[in-house]
Amino acid sequence: MLWKNAIQSTICLVALTACTSLTTQAPTTPAALANQAADTSLADAKLAATSCLSERAQNLLKVMTIEEKIGQLHQAAGGRSKNLNSKLTPEELDKVRRGEVGSYLHVAGAKALGELQKVATEESKHGIPLLFAMDVVHGYRTIFPVPIAMASTWDTEQWHTASRIAAQEATAAGLHWTFAPMVDIARDPRWGRIVEGAGADPYLGSRMAAAQVEGFQNNDLSASDTLLATTKHLGVYGAPTGGRDYGSSDVSERTLNEVYLPPFYAANVSGSGSYMTAFNDIGGIPSTANEEIVDGILREDWGFCGLVVSDWNAIHELINHGVAKDRPAAAALALKAGVDMDMTSAVYKEDLVKAIENDPSLMMDLDLAAGRVITVKEQLGLFDNAAKYHDEAREKAQMLTPASREAARIAAEKSAVLLKNDNNAFPIASGPQKIAVLGALATDSLTQLGSWRGRGDANDVVSILDGLKTHAPEGIDISYSETAENISDFTENADRILLVIGEDYDLSGEARSRSDIELPADQTALFKAAIETGKPVSVILVTGRALAIPEIDQDADAILNIWMGGVEAGNAVANLVYGTSAPAGRLPISFPRKTGQAPLTYSEYPSGRPADPDLSNDSNRFIDLPITPLYPFGHGLSYSTFEYSNLSAAQTEISADGVISLSVTVTNTGDITADEVVQLYMRDPVAFVARPQIQLRGFKRVTLEPDQSATVTFELSPQQAAIYKGRNDWKVESGDLEFFIGGSSADLKSSQIINILNNADSKAPAAALETKVSVTQ
Repeated sequence: MLWKNAIQSTICLVALTACTSLTTQAPTTPAALANQAADTSLADAKLAATSCLSERAQNLLKVMTIEEKIGQLHQAAGGRSKNLNSKLTPEELDKVRRGEVGSYLHVAGAKALGELQKVATEESKHGIPLLFAMDVVHGYRTIFPVPIAMASTWDTEQWHTASRIAAQEATAAGLHWTFAPMVDIARDPRWGRIVEGAGADPYLGSRMAAAQVEGFQNNDLSASDTLLATTKHLGVYGAPTGGRDYGSSDVSERTLNEVYLPPFYAANVSGSGSYMTAFNDIGGIPSTANEEIVDGILREDWGFCGLVVSDWNAIHELINHGVAKDRPAAAALALKAGVDMDMTSAVYKEDLVKAIENDPSLMMDLDLAAGRVITVKEQLGLFDNAAKYHDEAREKAQMLTPASREAARIAAEKSAVLLKNDNNAFPIASGPQKIAVLGALATDSLTQLGSWRGRGDANDVVSILDGLKTHAPEGIDISYSETAENISDFTENADRILLVIGEDYDLSGEARSRSDIELPADQTALFKAAIETGKPVSVILVTGRALAIPEIDQDADAILNIWMGGVEAGNAVANLVYGTSAPAGRLPISFPRKTGQAPLTYSEYPSGRPADPDLSNDSNRFIDLPITPLYPFGHGLSYSTFEYSNLSAAQTEISADGVISLSVTVTNTGDITADEVVQLYMRDPVAFVARPQIQLRGFKRVTLEPDQSATVTFELSPQQAAIYKGRNDWKVESGDLEFFIGGSSADLKSSQIINILNNADSKAPAAALETKVSVTQ
């Protein structure tokens, strides 16, 4: 960055204390630093960097050797993901004593980690504690639905609760740090890691990111039951070319800032303690070496004070990218960019001394990086009482409690999306009937845990079949077959078929990109066999991504998408299928009709020739498919019906510093209690650059009894319509904004025009800013 390049290399050769204007004040908040860091003067920028370091960190840096500082930057694997703690050998303990390790991942267990921490704090020269980390993504022992399912709740409280429970369990097992939330916007369902995020929309993604950070950290990192969040993967990891994991993401500067970065900004506002850089490059610049994004946007513009960690082996992989000729060069690039901790590649540990010899100015970056790692350890309270994470009695009592299971069941119910429901096929009518359940996924408990399952155990999972059998109303007889073999004989006496099909867990997640997102061949064969019986077929869909399933939509009478539902999947499915609860999940990404239609998003730019269903007109479309997705963003059916009325604005003309207030009345016109997800969209019809057709700017999940009405009021700022112009430069334009309210991006009931009277400047990503929502019933 400009301020770093301007510092003469001779200023900081020995230690950070040699730098001029070093402050010893307490760490400054991100909000306070945001304005301070935006100043381009060298002195202010340097102050912004050093004021993130605690006094303890600064004092330690004065007495630490280069090797000891580098040790703080090294994260080692203490085991393997399926064999935790297996690498904690006597030789490894000697490295801890010498101060060569700052953190371990793939470790867990209150007792084992307590013993390891004791070596660090009592037997090493400076007594600096270790950070213990794991991918606790959607649960530690109590596994909640996979993240794309959690986003389908359109209910931030669900993510907050899930993250809070995960933090309580993980910290009871001795962990301080999770590599979550993953907030990458993903619009191409071919990408396997779409299962780990909130889908396609930056506003929805921002709200889910904030909820997770707040749930993990609980506004107090020093407490024994809060977990340091890692917002990942900084860059544009969710848009690799062709949907192929780890691939290049070549997006425009505007798209980077308006679509992909807002959830990272929202996480920072919520206090995320750390960030992780992405594996991929953006137009040839790997994120792990992207100084513009890490030290520039994240630290200078947003005032982020915490630590930044690389992804697994990513610093070494800068050589594969072709931007570093060797390991010392890779170390220099990552450290200059602002990456504080090297996950497992040991490039910092083994090659950073050589890099500093080649470029002595890197000492400043080393001191800042080591200081940030030490400061985070202090914020976690590890210097004062590291033993608080190592209470074996607490570990035993905390795991998989009845209350945690109940929370997981509620989340699974709320995340399920009813995609189709012809003739009210769901819920299953009461009265004697025989139901044939088909498909191996009905008993596949491992798949319900999804990817990154923490310490989840398949034995803890209530399978779909078990749930359907356990909760079957009187008179309903359940039979089961895993395959289509002898299907006619098996279903001969059945009144209907419940077909459980989709993807198993090994088709979703990291390095699980698929060129074809239609059903796997064996699942398609099972579906066709079920249809050929002539019995009514209702589908329970299990998946970690949006799928192209037009044949199922055509022939099944109902489709309930339960994603991968966690430990309580079976109980949740039973409650939904039998009508104990009503589905109200909404899609966080469109389902395409065919693989070739992806990536597809509701918020595309309109084009000079907008898509036209009339093939005689040349327009922005495929000639062999309709212009619409199979199921649009925000789609989800209910067992009830809802009516929207009385959309109104408090004022139709406001200044750029005013508040836009919109209210709508929603009425449950059905005969059961159910939830409706009220969605607010915005369109800027004329601007200095083309704007998306519509953009999500608010939502609220509301529970209504039959004939009950509620008034939902959205309050937002004109800054939420700001357009990106350049770094730290957003523009609110005068003119009309059009707002729409409805039940999905393709089901908008009414609209309201608001006139913004004047131009204004903004510095925040528009989609990251939260709309306040209130409900009066």
